[in-house]
Amino acid sequence: MTAVLLFSTLDAIEFADMHEISLKKDEQTKFLVKYNNYIREFKFRWTLYTNDGLVMFHSYDAKLAQNVLYLNTINQSFKVFLKPKSSGAYEAPYLLVKFKEFDFEKNKAKFEVFLSDKKSKIKLEKIKKKS
Repeated sequence: MTAVLLFSTLDAIEFADMHEISLKKDEQTKFLVKYNNYIREFKFRWTLYTNDGLVMFHSYDAKLAQNVLYLNTINQSFKVFLKPKSSGAYEAPYLLVKFKEFDFEKNKAKFEVFLSDKKSKIKLEKIKKKS
């Protein structure tokens, strides 16, 4: 008998850091991405949840983008590369934002933010909300 092992791509990758985030509609979360002498800002928010799709806006280093994420499909996450790929066969560090769940009672979306940084040169710092 042959055993088949199935696992998600996320389980196969080791991440340097992970944050769990819960956001209301149009509530924004921000991170500082620090490496070398650079400090960049990564922020994201969601604006609409309809037909099982969550409309997301995000920006990194003043570059704006939009994604529609769905639970339990291949379009459940998006990746943001943090710096250009250098020479050599190494994957540039990136953030992966994964849509985990939608709480209809609280009207909140839950996310996981993963940092992939094989060379351990990136520091990810969540900016706390002002009270």
